[in-house]
Formats: sequence, structure tokens, C-alpha cells
Amino acid sequence: MTNKPDRSGPCILAGFALAAMLACTTPSASAHEANKRVAEANALATTETASRPAPQTARRAVARAEKGPYYVDFRARTAASWGHAFVWYGKTSERAVEVAGLTPAGDTWAYVLGHLTWVPAETGASYGDLDPDYLTANYRVYLNEADAKRVFAYIKKLQASSPVWNAETTNCTGFIGDIAEYMGLKVPYRWQRPENFVNSLKEMNGDRQMVRLSTE
Repeated sequence: MTNKPDRSGPCILAGFALAAMLACTTPSASAHEANKRVAEANALATTETASRPAPQTARRAVARAEKGPYYVDFRARTAASWGHAFVWYGKTSERAVEVAGLTPAGDTWAYVLGHLTWVPAETGASYGDLDPDYLTANYRVYLNEADAKRVFAYIKKLQASSPVWNAETTNCTGFIGDIAEYMGLKVPYRWQRPENFVNSLKEMNGDRQMVRLSTE
């Protein structure tokens, strides 16, 4: 993901300048899968901590229950380039977490080429998405069961209909922005750093915690 410049030249140069560095930091497919398995333990522990209420009064426990049993967590993390935006989603009572985001498929050169044209995309968990140490921003909102079914179905549909990635036009902030818009949230300008995008999303919606979709 990158800022949208007035001209493509600086963006292209930046992409190639990052190539050598990214070549050293991008893991192989097998290493990627291994990292995901290792990081999952930390991620699920974080999810459990986030969903577990701290000792509090019965009144505050009731208030928490009103948030809804399901959630979508808009997240941003560090990366060798500009960072990455994605979502976690699932059920608050379960430790499992699903991940959706838009990234270029393949190695470093797919990322570089994606600054010039469209390249094949992946829409699941990418390197670092499950590691809380990489997190730079997040905004979690809660849903009731009926709305969660609609939102989760939309996320999967969006994954299935997003075959390409491009740094300028079809990128990670645009992807999670589509999810936020479907949920009825106010969506900020999409062409900005993932961390700024997620923080702006949270601010624009007044840190709203419960989302209810309009009736169809």
C-alpha cells in the first residue's frame, strides 16, 4: 500500500528502491506458512484477551454484552514498505480468528510490478497479520448474529471477487474500506498509510463500538 502521488514517477522509483530490501525481508512460501502457524498462538491469545472482560461490576458486564457476540476488527501493521491494512473477524466467544486483506501474490517483484500495473492478488492472511507485535492501529466494532452473517458473507464475496492488486487503485486500504462502507461506517480518504487510515476510520465514527446494518 502506498500514498497516491500526483505523478507515478516517484512511486515507481520508490518501488524499485525497496526491491533489494524487500528481497531480504520477504519469506519463502514455506517460511510464510510456518510463521503463520507460530504467530497464530499469539494472535489467538490476543483475541481472547480482548474479548475477556476484566474484573468489573455486573453493570459493566451487561454493557459489554450489548456490544454483540461477533466482531470485525480493522487493523494495520508494519511492513518493509508502507504497511498493510486488513481485518480480523469472528465470534467473541471463540479463540479462532479469520483474516481478510488484499496483497500482491508472489515475491518482492510482484509488489514492485504492482506499482506499474495490476498483479495477481491474495486475500487471506499475509506475513505478520497474525502477529500482535506488528500491530500499529486497530478499530474493533461488534455485530449481532444476523448482521454478522451478512457482513461475513460480504467479506468472503469481496475476497472471491478481488483477483488483482495495484498500489495506486486496488490496494489494501481500498479493500477494508469497502468492508467498512458495507457496514454503514463513515470511510476516510483511502489513499493514505494503513495506520492513518484505520485511525481516521475510528475517529470519524466516534470510536463507535456497535454496528447495526440497515434492513434490506
